[in-house]
Amino acid sequence: MTEPHDPTGLIREAYRIEGIDAGQCRSIFLDWALGLPPGTDPQPQVRALLAKYADQPADHPMTEVLRAAQEPAPAAKRRGGWAGRRH
Repeated sequence: MTEPHDPTGLIREAYRIEGIDAGQCRSIFLDWALGLPPGTDPQPQVRALLAKYADQPADHPMTEVLRAAQEPAPAAKRRGGWAGRRH
């Protein structure tokens, strides 16, 4: 059965892998995100996945990765340029 928010089943399988760690979950999440159609806002998808897997332990690495994906990305800091070379 295909899940609309996880059509390839990557997230589902992450929850089934015993002993999976945070690094593996981040890699799986990246693969999942890269598989989204261009222009798709991932936030509604992530919220739906968190709701679907709400019965999983709160400290499961995939749950932590999904929660982290909801946090705003830090603002990029400009480096270099003439101000970066001033002494």
